This record gives sequence, C-alpha cells and structure tokens, in this order.
Amino acid sequence: MAERIVVLTGAGISAESGLATFRDPDGVWARHDPAELATPEAFARNPGLVRAFYSARRAACLEARPNAAHAALARLEARWPGDVLLVTQNVDDLHERAGSRRLIHMHGELLRSRCAACGHAWPDRGPLTDAQRCPACGAAAVRPDVVWFGEIPRRMEEIEAALQACDLFVAIGTSAQVWPAAGFVAQARAAGARTLELNLEPSAAAQMFDELRQGPATRLVPAWVAELLDG
Repeated sequence: MAERIVVLTGAGISAESGLATFRDPDGVWARHDPAELATPEAFARNPGLVRAFYSARRAACLEARPNAAHAALARLEARWPGDVLLVTQNVDDLHERAGSRRLIHMHGELLRSRCAACGHAWPDRGPLTDAQRCPACGAAAVRPDVVWFGEIPRRMEEIEAALQACDLFVAIGTSAQVWPAAGFVAQARAAGARTLELNLEPSAAAQMFDELRQGPATRLVPAWVAELLDG
C-alpha cells in the first residue's frame, strides 16, 4: 500500500464543471493570446484588458461547482490512512469547495488579488477594476494573485520534497506542456514512486507513467479512489 500519495491536477479536472481548459481547441487560450493576457509585460502594457479578462474568469469560477472528481479527491484525503498531498495547476477554488484541505496552488489563486507595487495579497471575489487601490499601500496596481508566464510557481521546495518522498504519483487532467509541472512524473519515478495518469487523452508525458487510464475525470477519479479506499 502506498503510504504517501502526491496528486497533481490540471485544467482537465475542472473542465466538467464548465471551466474552459487552456489547451483544448475551444479553451481559453484558443480565443485569447497568452502574451496579451498572462504575462507581467502584458499587464504593464494594458492593465485594463488583463483585469477585464481575469474578472470574467472570476465570474465563471464563482458560477462553477465542484464535480465528482473534486469530491473523490477530498474523500481520499479524509479517509486515507497515509499522507495525501494535492498539488494543482488550477487557479479555481473547486478543490477547496469540495473539501480538500492539504492543497498547494502552484499557479496561485484566482479569487485573490495582489499588489504589483508592494506584493501585498488578499482574498478578492469581485471584479478587478482600474479604480482599485491596494489596501496596504494605496497603489493603483492591483492584479490577480496568479502565476503568469515567466513567473516562478509557488511553494516549489515543498512540492519537490513531497515528490522525493512519495510512493505513488498521480496526474489528473494535465497536458504536461507547462513546466515545471510537466517534469513532476520524472522526479517521482526517479525517487522510486509508482506513477499513474488519469486523463481524457494521453498527455505529452504519457510515456513516463507506469499506468494510463483514459476517460472523463468524473468517471476515472471516483473509480480510482474507490479502488484505493475499498480495495
């Protein structure tokens, strides 16, 4: 039995909750150029456009609801006798609303804002506007508290330590096209962990996994969790 499990989730787990993924043909980046919306340079060049885009994403996030895959992972954390760490590339809060507590948002959180001037961050569920001021320093430099292209993901030392120590690494709904998360499976394998991918279709790193299961997350994840808890 695996004592220490690390689960990585990507946009595919939230797609069935109605949130567009970044990489599918109908997804967010198919309609918008990431260079125009998700870089510090884009924010400096056109903060109003970036704020409008992330305000729309916030509204969509607040309307979405956790699905059976989110609920299954929360159940695994609550009932597993060993250690479960959930690392998500997603910036939505669906894992939390489903009940997950041991969770790392490596790409930040959509429902938080941060001041680009002083770095202060705070919960913020409303629209981002050009009139907003930082509650700490008063600067008109409010941005979403997410990791943009070219920025460093959060809590990497903690994630890498967990990958070194885990017995089982599971990737759910990830494209394996964004680094450093795309390299997590190689790190876990090198440390001796068994690896499993649950995905609608094989990711770019599928060949690195010991086992692949294909299908929608709402079917695959509850079935896998049931195997662990009841098997």
